[in-house]
Amino acid sequence: MNSNETTAFIEKLQSIVGKKHTLTDPARTLFYRQGARFGKGDALAVVLPGTLVEQWHVLKACVEADVIVITQSANTGLTGGSTPDGNDYDRPIVIVSTRRLDGINVIENGEQVVCLPGSTLFRLEKELKKYKRGPHSVIGSSCIGASVMGGVCNNSGGALIQHGPAYTQMAVFAQLDAQGKLQLVNHLGIELGNDPDTILQNLQNHNYSDKDIQLDAGLGHDHDYCDHVRQIDADTPARYNADPARHYEASGSAGRLMVFAVRLDTFPLEENTAVFYIGTNNTNELDDIRRHILGQFKNLPVSGEYIHRDAFDIAAVYGKHLFLAIQKLGTDTIPKMYALKNFVDRIMSKIPCFSGSFSDKFAVTVCKLWPNHLPKSLRDYRDRYAHHLILKMSDEGIAEAEAFLKSYFDNSSTAEKRDGSYFRCNNKEAEAAMLHRFAVAGAATVYRNVHTKTVEDLVALDIALRRNDKDWFETLPESISQHFIYKLYYGHFFCSVFHQDYIAKKGTDCSKVEEEMLAILDQRGAQYPAEHNVGHLYHANEDLKKFYHELDPTNSFNPGIGKTSKKKYWQ
Repeated sequence: MNSNETTAFIEKLQSIVGKKHTLTDPARTLFYRQGARFGKGDALAVVLPGTLVEQWHVLKACVEADVIVITQSANTGLTGGSTPDGNDYDRPIVIVSTRRLDGINVIENGEQVVCLPGSTLFRLEKELKKYKRGPHSVIGSSCIGASVMGGVCNNSGGALIQHGPAYTQMAVFAQLDAQGKLQLVNHLGIELGNDPDTILQNLQNHNYSDKDIQLDAGLGHDHDYCDHVRQIDADTPARYNADPARHYEASGSAGRLMVFAVRLDTFPLEENTAVFYIGTNNTNELDDIRRHILGQFKNLPVSGEYIHRDAFDIAAVYGKHLFLAIQKLGTDTIPKMYALKNFVDRIMSKIPCFSGSFSDKFAVTVCKLWPNHLPKSLRDYRDRYAHHLILKMSDEGIAEAEAFLKSYFDNSSTAEKRDGSYFRCNNKEAEAAMLHRFAVAGAATVYRNVHTKTVEDLVALDIALRRNDKDWFETLPESISQHFIYKLYYGHFFCSVFHQDYIAKKGTDCSKVEEEMLAILDQRGAQYPAEHNVGHLYHANEDLKKFYHELDPTNSFNPGIGKTSKKKYWQ
């Protein structure tokens, strides 16, 4: 594309969405071109359409100009999958940000929702509370503004055991066929019209009634997961991104389509819940508990979150500001605070004596002056035990869990003396335990940002272990372990999904070490990534490559993810 063609193309984009929403200045596009944790590259423009019709016309203009399109929702992903990666693409890149395209329509008496590309999990959770129902995911990525669409397109998991990975068979999306012809596909199960502009306008304006909605249009979540996760002797993981059983058009598409709407099931909120805090120094005991609850309980847990002592400690310091922000100000303020953080860091990075991580350093320093935020009961368990499990049960499952845990840890009634113990949390302890687990997820990144002189980078793995793997806690060889300052282990224990963040010493070749670690995981029969998708960090396996190729035969949508070809027609 020569300079005249580029100018004409940019002017066309401006005519569709306006100059204000067509960004070309590298300083203004950086936020969209750089991933939350990984990934960065150039882009010809970042376009922010204000309507679905504008989004469609932007896409048509991009196809006519033969440019790469990366559709971006909230850019909160951890593997760089919604940004460019480097500058070795064979065509210019346009990032289409859907941040302005917020829209949630509750249908079927609250049992389902239709979500537009800019809809956030946070807003969806608030909207569904009016119906005493909840979305697929709750506190977690929702607090930093993650999108509903991003979850579906990445088959994201989440802490809630009974819901399974985000999945739907009902969506409206645009696709390029092998001849490069663009088409809009309405598989939403809602009659919206016949031509793209009419379909998208009716969709945006909720211009449809109950009679237009098809009840049996497809699945709105993975109905089989509750049975699937109970198969504790299976030699395969319960869930992982590349599982072909959960790939269907938009679901798992990872930007290989441009998705305009998804239709999802919602879930009834629990009437009563209780949190049990379990500690032990014997990993076999936690495995016993997992296997018994999944194999024998009538009621599945709501969630079961694991934290290792080292992760507990790092989060107590480097996740404290997030813990306090949610506790004192509520989750409503968190998306705004992250936006403010990004703004402050961009401004401060222009000042020579400050780095781009100014806000993290400031927050950690200030919070050290704040009294200890964790209840004494949690701190005592931290001192006594290396392994922690936060078990949340609901309704009839509460009594079931209490009876089992009391019997299991009653050393007078068993021949084998138990190492661990448990307690039932009061409201304050339950809130603190769940918030601390959430704070763990971002603590390693904050540590890295604060200690730039001693930390090379993070090696962050997102793995799914075999359901019958009793040796679930990792022991690394010294040849690898020596490269790390800290190894932080936490995850969704009952799904055998673990997040493992390794803080690498300065000078470490992180890519080389990561490849060595992935080889060990291959030997263990693990799958990775489990729920953050391949992005630009992981190799897509053959099943995933095949799925991407079927969705995008010209390789024009988000090419290069999964370390695949960035060239047109997959050359």
